[in-house]
Amino acid sequence: MSTIRASTDQDIPAITAIYAHHVLAGTGTFETTPPTQDEMAARRADVLAKGLPYLVAQDGGRLLGFAYCQWFKPRPAYRFSAEDSIYLHPDAGGKGLGRQLLAELARQAQAGGIRKLIAVIGDSDNAASIGVHQSLGFSNVGVLKSCGWKFGRWLDIVLMEKTLGEGDTTAPERAAA
Repeated sequence: MSTIRASTDQDIPAITAIYAHHVLAGTGTFETTPPTQDEMAARRADVLAKGLPYLVAQDGGRLLGFAYCQWFKPRPAYRFSAEDSIYLHPDAGGKGLGRQLLAELARQAQAGGIRKLIAVIGDSDNAASIGVHQSLGFSNVGVLKSCGWKFGRWLDIVLMEKTLGEGDTTAPERAAA
């Protein structure tokens, strides 16, 4: 049975290894050089400094995946809209773990004041990611055609969104900025 929990500093080596696999073998990310452990630790610290969730899925002592959200864009007006990211160990796919991670990520993001969760999915052929987002109520809002080049081919980006909580029906509590 998998456990979803907050990430810790000790998870960085496994997070880095999982992400490196996706950078080198997948089209879900458009990075082409795997980041170092120090870079992944800095990215995680940035997410946490914004009060956003950074989660891991663990089975026994083995880390099987991670998920986090980050402001959709870096400017403060975007602080109520976050982009989600989910990456699984190559052996962990197809078991519902991505859905568990995304569901908990959305729950925690909403509790933290996020009103819109946005998926920017690399590769329109990425059926697993598109499917997990659809299964949790994300709707497709568009495709950016041929905006990435990786593995000798052009790749699309699929944009999906999910309204959290009251969405845009009320002003956020911490709307002052």
